[in-house]
Amino acid sequence: MEMEPTSLEKAGFCAGAWLLLKGLPEKLKHKVAELASKAIKLGKDDPRRVVHSLKVGLALNVVSLLYYLRPLYNDFGVSATWAIMTVVFVFEYSVGATLGKGLNRGFATFIGGALSVGAHQIACLSGEKAEPIMLGLFVFLQAAASTFLRFFPKIKARYDYALLIFILTFSMISVSGFRDDEIIDLARRRLLTILIGGFVCVIICILICPVWAGQDLHNLIATNIDKLGNFLEGFGNEYFNKEGETEDDKSFLQQYKSVLTSKSTEESLTNSAKWEPGHGQFQFRHPWNLYLKIGTLTRQCAYRIDALNGYLNAEIQTSSEMRYKIEEVYREMSLESGKALKELALAIKTMSQPSAATKTHIENSKSAAKSLNSLFKSNIWGDTDLQAAVPVAAVASLLIDVVACTEKIAQSVYELASMANFKSIEVTLSPEKSQIRQQDNAKSLAKVDDCPYVCVTVNEPTPAISGNGYPSLTMPTRISES
Repeated sequence: MEMEPTSLEKAGFCAGAWLLLKGLPEKLKHKVAELASKAIKLGKDDPRRVVHSLKVGLALNVVSLLYYLRPLYNDFGVSATWAIMTVVFVFEYSVGATLGKGLNRGFATFIGGALSVGAHQIACLSGEKAEPIMLGLFVFLQAAASTFLRFFPKIKARYDYALLIFILTFSMISVSGFRDDEIIDLARRRLLTILIGGFVCVIICILICPVWAGQDLHNLIATNIDKLGNFLEGFGNEYFNKEGETEDDKSFLQQYKSVLTSKSTEESLTNSAKWEPGHGQFQFRHPWNLYLKIGTLTRQCAYRIDALNGYLNAEIQTSSEMRYKIEEVYREMSLESGKALKELALAIKTMSQPSAATKTHIENSKSAAKSLNSLFKSNIWGDTDLQAAVPVAAVASLLIDVVACTEKIAQSVYELASMANFKSIEVTLSPEKSQIRQQDNAKSLAKVDDCPYVCVTVNEPTPAISGNGYPSLTMPTRISES
């Protein structure tokens, strides 16, 4: 007897459901293990994330005392909810972001509450029937004006959250005050609970393992410049692909790509850093906007490097004579630019004045660029095919742009070092070397006594920022006749 099609379908469905249920525990186990692995990796990448999570939990427990303690609850009542909401919305990862949001929320609540009380008093004077109309008009006007202000870029960058809280506070107190005669007490309790929540967030954020947005921005800019330097230092070997000179680890060829997408992170960190008080080597009125300028120039250089990266796998089908002529200048331009960028990154990271070698590397790269221009003006191409000449000329143009970008980055870093009062690195000698130096100086002076010539003593150069952004070296001399 044959089974009906419906019975076969039911049997197949039951078998499939059984297999699905049977494999479900194994799939759940795999998903849980995968999630745990990702969580562990996330915590290891930046342990501060774990600490931040614990700080948020602690802050929420502290403000919950407004509910747990009867005297506090009798005073604030259900308005204590605003303290908990403040912690949830205000507590950010860095001190600057938390402080900025806390101040925005506090001032916006105070101004919104004061204006809403004033609007309620004016509406009451218009009579019972006209009161809701007047309140609706006030709510409409402030909401429309505040929302329009949010479109201004500078206001949106720093005060967008304050405008949102202002709209919320004004509207809620104005509307709820229509049915509540104690509107001043309502505004007072709401303001106090928000201030308590914001104060708890700021204190815990600063006192327990603080994360400074300014420090993160500083390190990010230095790291980005260092990544460009790593690429340029190895570009020559990779481009000409000489045996025994290419490196096995090619990760430095891809590090620069993170620089291309760092704009939003830099802007966010800069806005947060402006709210932070002076701390460590970052004093009050630290020139944070210069970091944005350096970051923009770094990205411009990274775009040129990204284009250079596209020519690494291209074959140079040119004569060996032409290859020999261009290889030296190509290598020198990329190598010297890379060394200059790494020196600048080190100066930013250590908050010290860029070393004299930085200017030397930049001058060497500019000299190589001039040599390349002269080389191209001469009869270098010969019978080279146009299809083979175009990539070579494109790489030359990009390297010249990289040299120009490196010089601009250096000027901005010198400006930052001057405005932020970066320390000067003094070369110190060991006692043994110092004694040897003194003996050599004594011998030199003894020789000078017997020499009927003029002795010129040059003091240590004093760095100063010149008009082009580089330190000009002033060398006072003392001339004495023997």
